Amino acid sequence: MEIGQTAATAVRLSGLRKSYPGGAAPAVDGLDLTIRRGEMVALLGRNGAGKSTTVAMMLGLLEPDEGRVELFGCPAAQAVRAGQVSAMMQEGGLVSRVTVAELIRFVRRAFPRPLPTAEILRAAGLEGLARKRVDRLSGGQAQRVRFAMALAGDPQLLVLDEPTAALDVEARRELWAALRRYAARGRTIVFSTHYLEEADANADRVVVIDRGRLVADGTSAELKQAAAGRIIGFADPGMPVSQLAMLPGVLEAETRGGRVRLRTVDADATLAALGPVRGLEVTGAGLEDAFVALTGAGR
Repeated sequence: MEIGQTAATAVRLSGLRKSYPGGAAPAVDGLDLTIRRGEMVALLGRNGAGKSTTVAMMLGLLEPDEGRVELFGCPAAQAVRAGQVSAMMQEGGLVSRVTVAELIRFVRRAFPRPLPTAEILRAAGLEGLARKRVDRLSGGQAQRVRFAMALAGDPQLLVLDEPTAALDVEARRELWAALRRYAARGRTIVFSTHYLEEADANADRVVVIDRGRLVADGTSAELKQAAAGRIIGFADPGMPVSQLAMLPGVLEAETRGGRVRLRTVDADATLAALGPVRGLEVTGAGLEDAFVALTGAGR
């Protein structure tokens, strides 16, 4: 039986700890995380939060000091050797002076059960570029080639580190369309990103890591509701920000462009204390607000 075919759990991280020499605190500190097969999960965290170390241990590139990593019920190294897992890193050189199709045909030979070349090119949206030399591709096209290389072995788990970093809007849109097509086949995708709107739009679950620990895990809507409350906006009445920040329920207050923005956990109490204002708007908080609330980013 192929490794992991009956396992409902794609990733299980249990009590992971990892420290580096000279570090004041562990990079990863007792992290537990379970990801089911077929989920698309976003990993969010500030720089230095422990995301990269967690991903490296998930891929078997780093050994944890404590804890255990299981992919489809097996040790990470075993799942990787079986071709169950692949990764697309943020950067990486591509072989020059070969065509896209030649590169994909070469890469797929490294896997025990690769996808056909034509299927890889189609999944990554590269059919029209198959004969183009790799060193003549645009940044967005090169990133789609990296995606195709990650797909070559038909992995059950695909891990992506900042997959759309430095891409323009159109290239980002095309790559996410390709990723959604692959996820629709029941594959598991784990990605880290600094574009919170990408996590909001594409992830089934959002996992927030801070100081090496898991601080939130849920759908984007759940995190927004639980961590960020509501946003109250109105025309600036000339009241000091320090006074606005003291209103009941207010977590943050700022003025920008003639508007006041309050983040509150009790909109009714805040509005009652605020009194009449012009241009009043009350909306749900966004994922960025939830991220700031959970990690203290920006403070």
